[in-house]
Amino acid sequence: MTSALFTSIRFRGLELANRIMVSPMCQYSAIDGSATDWHLIHLGQLALGGAGLLCVEATAVEPAGRITPSCLGLYSDENEQALDRVVRAVRARSPIGLALQIGHAGRKGSSAVPWRGGQLIPPDQGGWRPVAPSALPQLLDEAPPEALDQAGIGRIRAAFVATTRRAARLGFDALELHSAHGYLLHEFLSPLSNRRDDAYGGTLENRMRLPLEVFDAVRAAWPADRPLGVRVSATDWVEGGWEIEQCLKFVRELARRGCDWIDCSSGGVSPQQKIPLGPGYQVPFSKRIRAETGMKTIAVGLITDPQQAEAIVAGGEADVVALARAMLYDPRWAWHAAAALGATAHAPEQYWRCPPREAGRVFGNTQIGMR
Repeated sequence: MTSALFTSIRFRGLELANRIMVSPMCQYSAIDGSATDWHLIHLGQLALGGAGLLCVEATAVEPAGRITPSCLGLYSDENEQALDRVVRAVRARSPIGLALQIGHAGRKGSSAVPWRGGQLIPPDQGGWRPVAPSALPQLLDEAPPEALDQAGIGRIRAAFVATTRRAARLGFDALELHSAHGYLLHEFLSPLSNRRDDAYGGTLENRMRLPLEVFDAVRAAWPADRPLGVRVSATDWVEGGWEIEQCLKFVRELARRGCDWIDCSSGGVSPQQKIPLGPGYQVPFSKRIRAETGMKTIAVGLITDPQQAEAIVAGGEADVVALARAMLYDPRWAWHAAAALGATAHAPEQYWRCPPREAGRVFGNTQIGMR
């Protein structure tokens, strides 16, 4: 029987060999926004593992849009040149689809890296004052962010377009807009973080305005044959916050504008969130968004087992599954899934001899030997 997980899928001009995506994962290893040797090694090893799509970590559209001072950016010529080196290396050694997630950290910017506590860094200690829809801090004991005025909103919208054009020049196959996890676009969507009384706050229509304006501007700047997806938080997991019914309306608006997929995550905007963690705990959001909007969806969140991933795709709960921590722990996850599901995955010729005999014909290559 053919594995659903290992069937191909097309998004505009991009055809993926299978339904496995390596999620964007922040590495906090850039210098002034520029990729380093760490990114070359990190993304290079993940590109060799047989997944259909590799999405580069959340990449800031302006310096103040970084989560930490060590986050990746694509807002300068130096950033573009550094990332070009990484993209060229991946392209030379792997046929994997290559996507870039772009975003703005909003009030969660200017944070220390996670292994140094992740707390807000004040300007006098090397940080900056974050921006947000409203002057409401992420944590009550933090200094409030700067509420964006009309000029600031216009600047950020233009920054998304400039980063999109850089990504197009670099040859990325797809883009994903980060509108989740309590970062800027999600902050505009959620009534917990958006208390504005102008055209960008209040009603759901107004709270959706900037994320939709950014989507429209990015779609117009991005080549028509390349897909553009959006990562959403389907719920804030807080009473009175952003929730699935509002998210469905947002997705329908994105669908009308030519969105190609919804990457279905949740949470991140409030420390008051109560998340019922468990295997595949976010998959119901993917299933419902797919069923009620007709949008292709990507399921994320504690998906670790090949049979679990197969059931999600085969059962119509998502079109693609995305793995993050599971891929860090096992960069060859797709190979092992192919062996478990009786399918084949791509591998470089240098590695064709590595599968154990009991794994079967994992790579689809003919038997090779030495003389």
